[in-house]
Amino acid sequence: MILTGSEIAAAVQTGEITIDPYDPGRLSPNAYDWRLGSTIRVCEGDLDAAVPTPFTERTIPAKGLVLEPGLLYLGVTHERTGSEVYAQILNGDRTISSLGIWVHVSAPLGHQGHAVRWTLEIRAAKPVRIYPGMTFGKLVFLTAYGAPASYQQQPAKYASTDGIDISHLYEELPGGFL
Repeated sequence: MILTGSEIAAAVQTGEITIDPYDPGRLSPNAYDWRLGSTIRVCEGDLDAAVPTPFTERTIPAKGLVLEPGLLYLGVTHERTGSEVYAQILNGDRTISSLGIWVHVSAPLGHQGHAVRWTLEIRAAKPVRIYPGMTFGKLVFLTAYGAPASYQQQPAKYASTDGIDISHLYEELPGGFL
């Protein structure tokens, strides 16, 4: 079940949901409108799952930054969000997709017990200018059924992440995958 905006607000007030910074004006009927943070990593060239991803980190200037097609960008949410009670789904929204920006398509699930600033995978269909703090998507909270298991207490490779992080797939098999 997806929480309504009023239920999200109530859960923030009781401490069951963390949204920091929180702005009640960003609530919609079934979600919270999250913003893009001010830092972005540009991943150029060929990527290899067996080695750490090379990147260049940049601060997005107030005048904006033009995203170019063919590059992978790793961004970060402005807000830190999470809950021990609810799972989360982070998505882009219509305003971003209408600009030809694909954001966070492949890893939208936020587990219970994982309060973080999300790493975002971002791609652009055409050159497009983005700005720090702009609305970039919607976050929904879901009721989880069954015995809760906090993500922080699992052997999870991203448990300590709180911002932009690269793939940790290379850590799975020392010496490679074959």
